[in-house]
Amino acid sequence: MERKILHIDMDAFFAAVEQRDNPALRGQPVIVGGDPNARGVVSTCSYEARKFGVHSAMPLREAYRRCPKGIFLPVRGARYAQASRQIMTILSDFTPVIEPLSLDEAFLDLTGSERIFGPVEEIGRRIVARIGTEVGLPASVGIAPNKFLAKLASDLRKPQGFVVISAENLREILADLPVSKLWGVGPKTEEQLLAMGIRTIGALQRFDPLKLVERFGELGSHLYQLAHGHDERPVLTEEETKSVGHEVTFQNDTDDRGFLAGVLLWLSDQVARRLRRHGLKGRTITVKIRDLDFKTFSKRLTLPTATDFEETIYREGFKLAQQLNWGSRQVRLIGISVSGFNESGSRQLNLFETEEKQEAPAELDRLHQAIDSLRDRYGEAIVTKGTILQIQEKVRGRRDLDDHQ
Repeated sequence: MERKILHIDMDAFFAAVEQRDNPALRGQPVIVGGDPNARGVVSTCSYEARKFGVHSAMPLREAYRRCPKGIFLPVRGARYAQASRQIMTILSDFTPVIEPLSLDEAFLDLTGSERIFGPVEEIGRRIVARIGTEVGLPASVGIAPNKFLAKLASDLRKPQGFVVISAENLREILADLPVSKLWGVGPKTEEQLLAMGIRTIGALQRFDPLKLVERFGELGSHLYQLAHGHDERPVLTEEETKSVGHEVTFQNDTDDRGFLAGVLLWLSDQVARRLRRHGLKGRTITVKIRDLDFKTFSKRLTLPTATDFEETIYREGFKLAQQLNWGSRQVRLIGISVSGFNESGSRQLNLFETEEKQEAPAELDRLHQAIDSLRDRYGEAIVTKGTILQIQEKVRGRRDLDDHQ
């Protein structure tokens, strides 16, 4: 049976919530992120602001320069989380197989739902209608036989797009799209593909797969499969999640070990946040590094007890990166992930503690939960390590961020 996968992506989510809550903001260039005179970045902006070249992750000062009449608003994390819960509740009425990617994005496997609710397109339109009526927010939907194509489809006609990719229209839709639309193609990979004369997905479909593997290794085979619309990954519910990780691809390769260490700390912080959000703790930590020749190296270790502390994840990840001899060659990608969630574990060491002097685990748990609560409500920058703030400012604008579970 052909799978029926739906990807839903809320349109300009944070800004849309603000416009919903304050109708006077509708049609206005809303920029969510905080004071434009402060250090920080744009979290989300309305489509009216995007006309001025403003986009997510842009420094707020640059956003103000481009759109001085923009309406700059603070991040109201608790409000966005509330809207997200309403949306996820609606989605759960149509299938239990839901893989949330963030507050405003999720995959649904509707393969078995058609017997109950009718054709998958009808289900998709019912979902969009209910979110519009019950939550008051716009959404874009993509429907396809797999996750890659569904996510691609939801992005083709934003905002409020509704695109279905099938075996009949697959080649037509993919043919003229730029190769940058493929998962795993950042600016550096795109540059390499363009140098090989591959500008579109259609051109990649016709390219010799052996030459792709010779040039890019495993990534080449992966891109060739995606170009033909092949993606066998299942939709995983939170309970089935096998790993939580973040990785970053740099536009400019680097061997600056200090910078890489800061990036690893930032990624560890993001991974820990997601673990705690989903109530997960893991024992296995994996670090992945890809060099300028597209060769990928990874190492992993298993802890005696499970963790969701960024201090522990970073400390052990740093050791793994040293074993991979990072900084001895130019690095274009670095990532860290945590898995092994079925193991129980209650004792975790803080990065700055010794065996003789440790805070009680319950106190550390409460500390991390309190910080998470503040960041959910007021934005990531309200409480963060100075090193992470500096790294965020350095990395933004020179990377593609790929979050994976």
